[in-house]
Amino acid sequence: MVTGIVLVNVKRPQLKQVIKDLMSMDGVSEVYTVAGEYDLVVMVRAKDNAQLSDVVANKMTHELEGIQHTKTLISLDESAKVNLREVFC
Repeated sequence: MVTGIVLVNVKRPQLKQVIKDLMSMDGVSEVYTVAGEYDLVVMVRAKDNAQLSDVVANKMTHELEGIQHTKTLISLDESAKVNLREVFC
């Protein structure tokens, strides 16, 4: 499993619709509205880098209206109180 943390800037009037559209995408597990430089933090759980790339580079930026900018961080390792592979795979 590959985890992508995607920081997103959104056109403000479209924020709620973008959240709804993101939550309907395969691979998106969580969307957080945040304060600061970015509007949203999107957690993407993918089976491999190709799926992560498809979600971030194709679906989020080309198929969703309202997203202005993204910055993607790729997790190298994870620590959690639950087994993330059992939860998300």
